[in-house]
Amino acid sequence: MATHPSLECFYDCSSPWTYFAFTRLIPLAERLDVAIRWRPILVGGVFNAVNPEVYADREKMFNAENSRRLNYYLKDLQDWAELCELSVAMPPGHPINAVKAMRGAFYAQEQDRLVPYSRDVFETYWNSDTPDIANDEVLRAVCDRVGLDSEAFLRAINEQEYKDRLRTNTDELIQRGGYGSPTLFINGDDMYFGNDRLPLVEYRLSQLL
Repeated sequence: MATHPSLECFYDCSSPWTYFAFTRLIPLAERLDVAIRWRPILVGGVFNAVNPEVYADREKMFNAENSRRLNYYLKDLQDWAELCELSVAMPPGHPINAVKAMRGAFYAQEQDRLVPYSRDVFETYWNSDTPDIANDEVLRAVCDRVGLDSEAFLRAINEQEYKDRLRTNTDELIQRGGYGSPTLFINGDDMYFGNDRLPLVEYRLSQLL
């Protein structure tokens, strides 16, 4: 009998493409009866280490006199949002520092609330009037909505243990060849990057089942 395939998802909530992948991956995995191992990371740490050109590329796109690439990017974003039945708007100050929120994912995981917590952080960042997930009060409101002890949460995200967990996951993704979010691995070494690779993920998992 074949071994049931493993599926990991390295993710950061400050990416709209990861938001799309997150919402699509959950039902995909449920259909195939494959458990997802969620791996919170800080995507900025990945970019700094192995993909620094993303910053220049982003600045060029958003500041270029020729706006055709930006116009298409925004259209593509809304097309995917419609497909995923989500509302997405680029928040002021994007990218907003996600380090506290992503440390908090480990606390939420310990409380068996990782998926609802991450979903709420995504929605807060991409579809709310208070997208500043670097703000303690915004995170406190997230905790209240998903049933987490906000005081314990805020203590945890300032502890070295949670800082180290986020750094460890980020470093591990880099070591395994990743360069952004979302990055998925099937059976440890079969890597897929990006929301648009989910059909390939589903195809490969189906082959292995």
